[in-house]
Order: sequence, then C-alpha cells, then structure tokens
Amino acid sequence: MSNSKGICVNKNWAIWITGLPACGKSTIARKLYDKLRAEGVKVVLLCMDDRRKIYIPNPEYTCDERQRAYNLFVEDALSIMQSGRCVILDGSAHELCWRNDAREKIEFFAEVYLRCPVNMAMKRESGRQQGLVMAGLYEKALERQRTGKEFKDLGEVIGVDVKFQEDNNAECIVDTAGKNPDETFEEVQACLQKWRKMNGIC
Repeated sequence: MSNSKGICVNKNWAIWITGLPACGKSTIARKLYDKLRAEGVKVVLLCMDDRRKIYIPNPEYTCDERQRAYNLFVEDALSIMQSGRCVILDGSAHELCWRNDAREKIEFFAEVYLRCPVNMAMKRESGRQQGLVMAGLYEKALERQRTGKEFKDLGEVIGVDVKFQEDNNAECIVDTAGKNPDETFEEVQACLQKWRKMNGIC
C-alpha cells in the first residue's frame, strides 16, 4: 500500500494476461514488459507457450496435464516474486480455478482479460506460422469436430472444444474487437495504471 504521504512503494506483483488463443496475449504482454522495463521496473515475462514443453516434455494432451502445467506456472511466478521481481504471465488458462489459484497466493495480483470474439481469433490465428503453438489450430479443431479426423499433438482447443471461463470481476477486461494492438495496449495500460495507483504500487 502507499505510505502515509501517499507515495507508491515497491511491492512485488503479478499480472496475468489471458484470453482465447490468438486474441493478442503475447503481443500485449511483450508491449507491457518493454514499457515497464523502460520505467525501471524489475519484471519477468513468463509465457506458457515457452514453459509448456519444460513442464510436460512428453505430452499426451490431457486435462490433467494442462492443470499440472498451470500449477507449475503459478509456482514459477511465486518463485520469481520471492527473488524480488514482478511477473507478467502470458497464458490462456481457460479454467477460472487456475487463475484463482494465483489470485489466492499472490497479494498484488491483476487479471487482464482480452475479450475477443472466437471468429476474430480464428481469423488472426489462420495467418500464424508454425512455432511454439500449432499452426491452423482452430481450423483443425473444427475439422476434427466435423469429420472425426485426429491431428497429432492437437489437444482440446479453447473456444472450440472447451469454453473460456470469464471472470467478470477481473481487474482489466478489454474488448479487442475492432481494435489494433496499439489501441488495445493503451486500454490495458490505462487500466493497470489505475490498479497500481489504487494499491500504491510502483
């Protein structure tokens, strides 16, 4: 909290940027990371796409695996905070209980939910190249639903096979429809500035 003079104090915090695959999480997370680093904040960017293969080297793409990965994700964030740094988490975490686990364990925690229509996420994802995340994720999931065809290494796809569980009380909810990444980031930044000020966080 702020001190008696109303000046912000250094508190370790965690911000979780969440939403559907291809909603723009990684872009916003990177922009936020760069902005905070420029301000002199000691912050680490923790991306689930990077960490998943470390957590689960030989995945079978089960629900239990996904839960275990997110448990480890939160543990990593806590470890980083204990070392005196803040954390930005970039991960869909479609089940609310996984984000709530972080909320219960972290005193200064904020969820940034990028609300993106599924059809818009599909359009964005269709142009994505193969990388840490399978290319054509939504298209393949829809084809699997239509035909029963199985795709190697394709687990449940959020927005097609399972719903994203929204938290209406999330600290920042930003509708991304009709906005470019810079416009979305401006809204996220403004919201988080209010959150930090309210909590007296530098």
